[in-house]
Amino acid sequence: MPADCRRIEFLSDVHLCPEMPRTAAAWQAHLAHTRADALIILGDLFEAWVGDDAGTQAFEASMLASLASYARRGRLGLMRGNRDFLLSRSLAAGLGGVLLDDPCQLLAQGHRWLLSHGDAWCLADQAYQAVRPQLRSLAWQRDFLSKPLTQRLAMAAAMRHASEAHHRAAARAEDPLAYADVDADTACRALREADAQVLVHGHTHRPGHTRWPAGLSREVLSDWDLDTTDRPRAEVLVLENGLLRREVPQAG
Repeated sequence: MPADCRRIEFLSDVHLCPEMPRTAAAWQAHLAHTRADALIILGDLFEAWVGDDAGTQAFEASMLASLASYARRGRLGLMRGNRDFLLSRSLAAGLGGVLLDDPCQLLAQGHRWLLSHGDAWCLADQAYQAVRPQLRSLAWQRDFLSKPLTQRLAMAAAMRHASEAHHRAAARAEDPLAYADVDADTACRALREADAQVLVHGHTHRPGHTRWPAGLSREVLSDWDLDTTDRPRAEVLVLENGLLRREVPQAG
């Protein structure tokens, strides 16, 4: 990241969709008013992304326009998540941003940071890990993207409803795998291989700070939800002067 990026913001798991209008409005307001020199989105910006032609729909087009507007004054990095893994490099470039590998290293403000969405390291979620390679395969993606947009949208809606039902059932049963955590040994190994001390990731919806052995640590990003809960959540992680802090987005 260029040296002139004095304020870098990280966020993830906004899960933009028409069914969550207050969340979408808060996210757009933040993009319009943020002072960040760079904005790095670590996956699941959209609740579902069924291909770049989804950007022709009114809601998605509005969200993309907000990204492009920010990219005209700041640096934009986008990482795929488990909900929007079909985002393409050409789409990111067309918005004025760059698609980031997962994981990737960020050299900024005198430190090396390791960035990831985090889903690939949630090894305890065996059902998801079993299907993830298929979803990320070129063959599956070519077949899926060959279907009409309306069919892909219907398939995504069905998968979303199934996922929501699973999480509701797991929460009622107080199942610790409702949102599995990243495997600490795997994450620490990745940090050592990257010669980094701090991992920043999303996916788990468990915002907070964790200290690991040998001076390693992680920062987990918050999900965003101002529509479906009596405990609204929206947060950005700010890197400034070599230090990380959490902020609640302010419109203006």
